[in-house]
Amino acid sequence: MQLKLSYFLLLFFAPFFLQAQAADRWQQAIDYKMEIDFDVKKHQYKGNQVIVYTNNSPDTLNRVFYHLYFNAFQPGSQMDMRQYNVDSDRRVGTRISKLGPDELGYQKVSSLMQDGKPTKYETVGTILEVALAEPILPGAKTTLVMKWDAQVPLQIRRSGRMNKEGIDYSMAQWYPKLSEYDYQGWHANPYIGREFHGVWGDFDVKISIDKDYVVGATGYIQNPNDVGHGYSKSKKMPVVKDGKITYHFKAPNVHDFVWGADPDYKHTTRKTKSGVLMRFFYQENKKTKENWEMLPEVMEEVFAYANKNFGQYPYEVYSFIQGGDGGMEYPMATLITGERVFPSLVGVSVHELMHSWYQMVLGTNESLYPWMDEGFTSYASNEIMNHLRKKNKLQGEAVENPQARDFLGFAFFAKSGAEEPLSTHADHYMSNRAYGVGSYTKGSIFMAQLKYIIGEEAFRKGILRYYDTWKFKHPNPNDFIRVMEKESGLELDWYKEYMVNTTHTIDYAVEDYNQSSRTLTLKREGMMPMPIDLLITYQDGTKEMINIPMAIMRGAKPAMKMDNVSYMTAPDWGWTNPLYELQLRKPMASAEIDPNRGMVDVELDNNTFEVRE
Repeated sequence: MQLKLSYFLLLFFAPFFLQAQAADRWQQAIDYKMEIDFDVKKHQYKGNQVIVYTNNSPDTLNRVFYHLYFNAFQPGSQMDMRQYNVDSDRRVGTRISKLGPDELGYQKVSSLMQDGKPTKYETVGTILEVALAEPILPGAKTTLVMKWDAQVPLQIRRSGRMNKEGIDYSMAQWYPKLSEYDYQGWHANPYIGREFHGVWGDFDVKISIDKDYVVGATGYIQNPNDVGHGYSKSKKMPVVKDGKITYHFKAPNVHDFVWGADPDYKHTTRKTKSGVLMRFFYQENKKTKENWEMLPEVMEEVFAYANKNFGQYPYEVYSFIQGGDGGMEYPMATLITGERVFPSLVGVSVHELMHSWYQMVLGTNESLYPWMDEGFTSYASNEIMNHLRKKNKLQGEAVENPQARDFLGFAFFAKSGAEEPLSTHADHYMSNRAYGVGSYTKGSIFMAQLKYIIGEEAFRKGILRYYDTWKFKHPNPNDFIRVMEKESGLELDWYKEYMVNTTHTIDYAVEDYNQSSRTLTLKREGMMPMPIDLLITYQDGTKEMINIPMAIMRGAKPAMKMDNVSYMTAPDWGWTNPLYELQLRKPMASAEIDPNRGMVDVELDNNTFEVRE
């Protein structure tokens, strides 16, 4: 009887146990339908938005939040005041404080209904706080219908009108965007100019604008024959109503939508061998013509390399749109300034495109983990730029280690005392330099050093496995490191914890060598432990690479294949022990720690030792 009761309880409660185990991996879902009517003379537009929102969480939601990003571009906003309270962003400076009534940005909600019932809402800076008419139960859907008015600010940061190259409209963060709700709750962060987080969903967007304007955007054009402007080869005249044409785009399974517009855009296309239609929108002049004409061929090579090494790009179109204030990534598109020398144009295009992997498909919360977004992208960009040089697609010498410059720069910064941990929220870094070095450089180094720890083959397989496992989801640092543990068979939580939660540095030294006993002593000077690759040159001229793993790894990387160099794995080094003694099998001539520069050792002078006669 006791056995039957236990079996019954197991069957009854099993679904609840399973739900509890998987409770942090659900994702909300959203469908946007938006129509805007744009007045280019006033730089204003009216918007209608219908959202179907699915609550896949185990929680009942009594309220929701929207981002109203354009409200940041008003004197006295949190984005404006931040420039006076912490390290100022030179791209912003005091510019917001000087905006006049017809220059600032705003998004004003005039009505918001939930399933036909009015809601109560309040605008608090860049956040719309909404008390729902009815709670959204777990598993339920609700429909939110909104009307809003907006004014496009002068271009200052990412969004705006009339950027420094004369592009009329860079339309990023242009619509009221529902905040993300996940296992950590709501992410209704005020916009101060850094990072984003969004809900996966489908977008259906109609943009009515003056008939002379060419629009490049996220997604697939639905009415090419109605708009012309390079979207259709048909000789049919565009459909014009009241002096405007309407662009209709659809974008499936994305978490944002961007567009740019200018009457002087030249629109060209090129299809890659993998079938991706690349679109290019730019103002043709002496500064752009030659470089933008050469760009498509190079970017086709980039797509081929990225698909092979980082995962298959999942959409059928990608647009490079001149605009913005530098480079900024969005689903299926980027805004980039275009009046650049060719290597710079390629560099910004490569970086923003690679965000299609690290953020647009692997949708981390980049506010919490900007290093998984910018850092992983920077790592991939370094590899790709080096590949382009090897293929003679770009001027310059290819190098053995394309991450070397990041290593040197970070080692210098790490010793400055200005570093902040990667666990810092993107908005709350105290200096722009600490944010930039942490998010871009240390994030890139996180990847490069991981390859050193687990070996190149496991690393490359792990990168592809990570992409296939977590695409169209919201992976966090633990999700990434678990994939790498599974692929390598090593325990790697220590590495994630040191790199993310601390600012400890790596510094290993060859301390001493006893010729008579052939005992080599190594010392850990820095606070962060790492496995060691040690190159020994013996007095008979032979060489041996010795890998010294750490006990907490529970294993070691596979042997490296090297010409005329043997390989062996030494006993583990316990991380609490500052000294390590290695018994060599032959008399030594010299020793060098990490000869291939796979880790950021902040003091290289103590990495080598030569036996003096």
